[in-house]
Amino acid sequence: MALTIKTHPLDRHLRTDRIPTLYCPGCGLGIGLGAMLRGLQKRIDEGSISPDSVVWVGGIGCSARLSFYVNYDSAHVLHGRAIPFAVGVKLANPELTVIVVGGDGDIAGIGGNHLLHAARRNIDIITVMFTNFVYAMTGGQVAPTTPLGVRTTTTPHGNPEPPLDVVKVVSSLNANYVARASITTPHYIEQYFYKALGMRGFRFIEVVSTCPEVYGRHIGLRDPVEMYNELKKRVTYKPRPTLEEAAINWEKGIVIGEYIVRDNPGFIDFLRGGNK
Repeated sequence: MALTIKTHPLDRHLRTDRIPTLYCPGCGLGIGLGAMLRGLQKRIDEGSISPDSVVWVGGIGCSARLSFYVNYDSAHVLHGRAIPFAVGVKLANPELTVIVVGGDGDIAGIGGNHLLHAARRNIDIITVMFTNFVYAMTGGQVAPTTPLGVRTTTTPHGNPEPPLDVVKVVSSLNANYVARASITTPHYIEQYFYKALGMRGFRFIEVVSTCPEVYGRHIGLRDPVEMYNELKKRVTYKPRPTLEEAAINWEKGIVIGEYIVRDNPGFIDFLRGGNK
């Protein structure tokens, strides 16, 4: 009797020969990627994006390795250098849809300077940053987003540094789109990514994710289900939250929503001599 293998609608987007992934049980990255691919599929079905025009770029880290698993042209580059590589791709061929994926350490830490200038230029790429509050793949070191007082591998007595509010920083620049979702709200990840795919300029989406193996261990939430439920309890949705609500506070809550939505000319528009 022949073995029947069931396929999933998203399989066309994945390099199934690289499945299973390297991710730990309870990692939120699979939820995030699935939601992004559903948003991309909608754009493809509408005919507004061709699969042949999509490029994914990732740096170093668990989140950046999402670029390993997508069945598209993709590049795995140096730590913190995904955004400048993506900028080069976009400048070389402005017709491409260029997507950067990475973690908070890769995007906001080592690559923080590139994030600032990409937003300042309003460069026409999408950056999706998964925030799990530590450098997870390299052992759980303190990250720019690690909450104050949290013990990590490199802050055994508690993090003495206030965390960086990446949503507020990017919003203070020229980005056309800034949003935040959570892996506990995959429908918003899908919705925001779908929307970003149809816009110009710099688009930034932060996805608050779970990492029970590393970050969860540091805060006493090693169980994947328990950590997911604790994050879910802390997430509050607002359609258009203010920047004063952007700070991530594990005790006071995490506000998700669309912080910035505008349609200013992108960097490519200026290069082509237009400003409208």
